[in-house]
Amino acid sequence: MMNDQAQALRRLVKSKRSDANDAPPHEHPKSSGARVVTVTSGKGGVGKSNFTLNFALSLQEAGYRTLVFDADIGMANIDVLLGSPASSNLVHVVQQRKTLQDIIQIGPLGMHYIPGGSGFQDLLELPSEQIDRLLTEMESWSERYDIILFDTGAGLSKETIRFILAADETFVVTTPEPTAIADAYALIKIVNGMGHGTDFRLVVNRAADWKEGSQTAERLSSVARRFLHQSIPTLGVLYDDPHVMQAVKKQTPFCLLYPQSKASLQIRELAKSYINGSDPAEPNGGVKQFIRNWLRRWSS
Repeated sequence: MMNDQAQALRRLVKSKRSDANDAPPHEHPKSSGARVVTVTSGKGGVGKSNFTLNFALSLQEAGYRTLVFDADIGMANIDVLLGSPASSNLVHVVQQRKTLQDIIQIGPLGMHYIPGGSGFQDLLELPSEQIDRLLTEMESWSERYDIILFDTGAGLSKETIRFILAADETFVVTTPEPTAIADAYALIKIVNGMGHGTDFRLVVNRAADWKEGSQTAERLSSVARRFLHQSIPTLGVLYDDPHVMQAVKKQTPFCLLYPQSKASLQIRELAKSYINGSDPAEPNGGVKQFIRNWLRRWSS
């Protein structure tokens, strides 16, 4: 049985979802189509999915219609972080028991998300006419959403690389740990070697302070400039904050549970910077083009 505190947390999230659904949309600049962003990391355990979820909520709070697609085929956990295990996912779409619209979940603040599962791989086994129907349905996302975040698996998997190559831009999440920095650089190096010209942005998570975070970012960026001849701008630095782990244990996003915490204030500023002042990449053909790129690169 849940204790009183846990029940109160569930009521908080439920209330925020209901309020967001009833409230009118915020005013925001109209985009020329949904921007598709891949969020990845060189290794696991750096807080990638937690960053993705709270960044998406910060975008939604700022008035940008946001969809999170849990594309971590092996370790999907966006619904776990939300404390809302989903009853359906991509597997049901592949089996033609559900449509994509059926499996889209409404999260806090009205943010939408698609639970992860092994179904994305199985898209390759579908008949071409069914794929075309899915692509047509996904194309409507360009009008329904402003930003779509694909939370991929960590590391140098073939699946992750293909998501990176298909997206408009990619956020690479790392920490100041030497192994995390080395693995992030290795991922960037491999993609760079494919000659795709991917737009990367770096997020340094769990930094002790601004000095450590900025030094970590500069270390990776300078090596990329020297050896890969590629500029890797920094999207932001997030400090190590005990509220983050407390929120994970309570399965509630930290930006909702502890809105005045250091991590919450920083991720809102990071989202605001991305929206207003970071010159984000323009959409390169919309959602349908992203999926076609993904399918083409998978089969190549």
